Amino acid sequence: EVQLVESGGGLVQPGGSLRLSCAASGFTFSTYALGWVRQAPGEGLEWVSAINSGGGITNYADSAKGRFTISRDNAKNTMYLQMNSLKPEDTAVYYCNAKILRSGVGWIRYWGQGTQVTVSS
Repeated sequence: EVQLVESGGGLVQPGGSLRLSCAASGFTFSTYALGWVRQAPGEGLEWVSAINSGGGITNYADSAKGRFTISRDNAKNTMYLQMNSLKPEDTAVYYCNAKILRSGVGWIRYWGQGTQVTVSS
């Protein structure tokens, strides 16, 4: 069973930092790209960042560039999102996700349960 479990969210003051983690299981982690999306209160999903299977190629939304860093440790089956210089507009539930090829079924996108990030003084 594919599982993605986020952690590391919390309450932080503007300008502060948080590191989110996404622990994965149930699939060959090192062969799939992964990503982060977020959902602010009352808003739709916003793509934040993505990383390829080997970790050498990363992409960021304009809102995240220069402040967020996505990374992964394939030995630990874990992806990270280091968030610096946080702003109140970064307040959202952050979800990790992965599109996995399931034998006999096809491609399925899996999501974690989300972790709340609140940026407030």
